[in-house]
Amino acid sequence: MAITPLMPVYPRSPVRPVRGEGVYLYGEKGEKYLDFAAGIAVNLLGHGHPHLTKAIADQAATLIHVSNLYGSPQGEAFAQRLVDHTFADTVFFTNSGVEAVECAIKTARRYHFAGGNPHRTNLITFKNAFHGRTMATISATDQPKMIDGFAPLLPGFNVVEFDNLEAALAAVDDNTAGFLLEPIQGEGGIRPASKEFIRGLRKVCDEKDLMLVFDEVQCGVARTGYLYAYEYYGVTPDIMASAKGIGGGFPLGACLATEKAARGMVIGTHGSTYGGNPLAMAAGQAVFDIVANEEFLAGVRTKAERLRSALEQMLPNHDHLFEGVRGLGLMLGIKMKTDSRAFVAYLRTKGLLTVAAGDNVVRVLPPLTIEEEHIREFVDALSAAAADYEVPAEAA
Repeated sequence: MAITPLMPVYPRSPVRPVRGEGVYLYGEKGEKYLDFAAGIAVNLLGHGHPHLTKAIADQAATLIHVSNLYGSPQGEAFAQRLVDHTFADTVFFTNSGVEAVECAIKTARRYHFAGGNPHRTNLITFKNAFHGRTMATISATDQPKMIDGFAPLLPGFNVVEFDNLEAALAAVDDNTAGFLLEPIQGEGGIRPASKEFIRGLRKVCDEKDLMLVFDEVQCGVARTGYLYAYEYYGVTPDIMASAKGIGGGFPLGACLATEKAARGMVIGTHGSTYGGNPLAMAAGQAVFDIVANEEFLAGVRTKAERLRSALEQMLPNHDHLFEGVRGLGLMLGIKMKTDSRAFVAYLRTKGLLTVAAGDNVVRVLPPLTIEEEHIREFVDALSAAAADYEVPAEAA
């Protein structure tokens, strides 16, 4: 049999972790890696965080799963916590980011259906976005690598240029339900939207009764130094998808909405077998115990400033490779003059884990628990690797 037992849809690297401790991962043969990828912005508290692991272990010994047919004291408690800390009035729990985005899409469309406007189904989305791999979420992007071979795509999405308010407003018509966007594009290359763009979208949504839907799967949960990135923009969405860091590594997502936006989400309109299970709720609560306070968030902003400053001082020493740094908080991107994927693969051989992104960007997504010594270790190792790196001929 030629096919591998794991369906070969990932180009898996030689890195094979079997253990993690803090900001480090260890491979099968004892190899040590400084993990500035964090499971692609998932392992918010690093590996083996004692508070998170204890919460999961204690809950696993008590109750793992029942069903959403029953009352959920655990889900109600965590939902209330999210409501207390965000713009939202209500929450639907999922197992992943793409499920949270799917729920957000359904919530936006159902809002208009419940208001007597069933024709208002189209969501305006943005070039180079990544919202997940389901049929709905790949239909919301224009990236060939996401959509090739999966036709017919689902109707109801209109893709326009990111951070171009004029293009976004020009796409609005009588069938528009709202806008779906990452306020900071992750896979697309760590591209923060401008405040003017986000505020312009909010303004037209208010004027035309449209839904502003944020995908904060990657940029949410303290990653930017704000609990959610919308706070940086000074704008509240109507609906928001959250996942990745919200469970600290345990599969968990959430769709948050205002009471108005969720008016169509009544009994029977949505569901999930595993969503909101007690074990996931324990993980989410443990993460929020650590991150949902101003002291922790201020610490993230301070660390981010130090990391960014250190990178900005180092990069000119290798200006044949690097153009600059962009991003917000500890969601940073290093723009390269060559193929970022080849460089990320090279860094792995030097014990550094990062993540490639579009636009030849290296994503730097460390656990939010990094300390000053980890910043120094990362920047020094990155600089040494850059000095030794020979650009492959095909990437030159």
